[in-house]
Amino acid sequence: MIENGKTRANEIRSLFVLPELVSHHLDKRPNIPAVTEYDAAQQRWVTLTFKELYDRSVMWAKAFTAANLKKGDRVAMLLPNSIEAVCFDQGALLIGLVPVPLHIIDTPDNCAYILQDSGTKVLVTLNHARWHAIEKAAGPNGLPDLQTVVFINDEDEDNGKVKGISLQNWLSSGKEISELPPLPKQEDLACLVYTSGTTGKPKGVMLTHENIMSDISSLLYNIAPEPTDSWLSFLPLSHTFERTTTYYIGLGMGNQVTFSRGITRLVDDLKTVKPSILMSVPRIYEKVNAKIQERLKTKSLLARKFFTGAIESGWRKFCKENGLEGEEPRFTDKILEPLYERFVRQNIKNQFGGRVRVAVSGGAAISPEVIKTFIGLGVPIYQGYGMTETSPIISVNKIGNNDPLTVGQILPGIQAKLGDKDELLVRGPQIMRGYWNRKEDTAKAITEDGWFSTGDQADILPNRYLRIKGRIKEIIVTSNGEKVPPVDIEQLIETDPLFAQVMLIGDNRPFISALVVLNKDEWKRLAVTLELDPNSPDSLSKKAVQQALLRRMKAAAKGAPQYGIPRAVTVTLDPWTIENGALTPTLKIKRRILNQKFEKEIESMYTDFGKNKDN
Repeated sequence: MIENGKTRANEIRSLFVLPELVSHHLDKRPNIPAVTEYDAAQQRWVTLTFKELYDRSVMWAKAFTAANLKKGDRVAMLLPNSIEAVCFDQGALLIGLVPVPLHIIDTPDNCAYILQDSGTKVLVTLNHARWHAIEKAAGPNGLPDLQTVVFINDEDEDNGKVKGISLQNWLSSGKEISELPPLPKQEDLACLVYTSGTTGKPKGVMLTHENIMSDISSLLYNIAPEPTDSWLSFLPLSHTFERTTTYYIGLGMGNQVTFSRGITRLVDDLKTVKPSILMSVPRIYEKVNAKIQERLKTKSLLARKFFTGAIESGWRKFCKENGLEGEEPRFTDKILEPLYERFVRQNIKNQFGGRVRVAVSGGAAISPEVIKTFIGLGVPIYQGYGMTETSPIISVNKIGNNDPLTVGQILPGIQAKLGDKDELLVRGPQIMRGYWNRKEDTAKAITEDGWFSTGDQADILPNRYLRIKGRIKEIIVTSNGEKVPPVDIEQLIETDPLFAQVMLIGDNRPFISALVVLNKDEWKRLAVTLELDPNSPDSLSKKAVQQALLRRMKAAAKGAPQYGIPRAVTVTLDPWTIENGALTPTLKIKRRILNQKFEKEIESMYTDFGKNKDN
């Protein structure tokens, strides 16, 4: 039988639990490449076949068994995306343990909280330093459930409380185990994923094997990889978006999954690996787009018009192929197509490796302008939507039926309806069991008859296409009663390369204001035109700068309602990052944190409005 995406997808639909996504290949295709990473010590890329991956995962399972861990025990991982991270996960799943993935750059305080809350018994991390920072953050109460810390890059360490052991000795500890416990059941927990959240302490989301396998099976109806596809993994495996898609679907379909060397090397890795499928968050596409726009400014008027023509021509063709409303392709499009492809589109596609046929954007909303740019330039972006609590995909656009102004069609098997304030409610086998040790929060999120409250305002369109209007809690209501969805306007403003990051303010205020992080290179250019010293902190608060920024924001957000345009601005050159606590692991703004950090500046924007700041 000739294998294709459909036959491989049907194989997956016959499986029941996550470790079978790897083990089911052993009879049919054990020696094809499964996972690849860069070995810095050897200075080369190394690959394991499915047989080799399974065998190493069994070594992990035996070590867990030798440590007397039982079905349902929690084991945590604080590692970068890597082969060892997958082996840890697969080894734990093989014997019914519950992986607790931690974000590699999360703070020691947050890691300590998750380890305490989950009752984790084994932690796997890189080195002594990582562990010592967490141990210190845990405070006098420590981590009473934690028994062992496995070090990938360090030797044994015994401080009397928790056993520290090297990876080699850990794996050797299971050599005498001849038989593993039985596989887990569908209803057993498959992971405990802590939502980063934009407010408050993270909550542990309990996802079962059935939850995740159901989501995978449904997702494959919308986007089914082919046997020849390859993936590049760079989003953290602590996030369900990357776990369910690149990791579980990629390996389940028998594709090769390569782990990036990190965000700083992503551009190089894309060109080296040349993936055909890419999972990303909007921020990555927006950064690439900002650089494109930056370079475009240095080109001639003719070159800029040719570039825009390539986008518009590609967009017209895309709309025609996907049955969307829009301008019909022009006669000149066909004539200029070879030139657009050679001199514009191929250059852009090469930045993603040149082979990408599916680029999914999820985790947050993406700007319509950005998605139009990439689609017009031949990078096929498919927008999707989901939440950790839904395993995570709820909807995604289909190949051949891609409507970028929506987050795609609701997956088969998921019921959806609108509640109060147009809140999207969903029900189906993908919905989490609940929040770990939080019965009240679970009861608030899931009704007795199984409907999960997403917290997002939405429209359910014909053919079950879904449009997300914004987080209910994030909608700004000014003191004049105007309702402003901040993300839409923030994205419009960020299409101007001057603005690296934007957060709107205005709840219960008379007008909208903004906190902005400026692109340092663009700021230097602006400062020169205003005859100001770009290196002086005082320059950022000059009236001329404020006026210039407000004009640029108004121009960028020209399609937005006037009452949503900022009338005051606070400026910084220091980016908001995961490390400084301003962003979630999926690069969403933590609004509460930034409101607290800039409390004085925000108050000043309203009390000093209209005053001459240069005096």
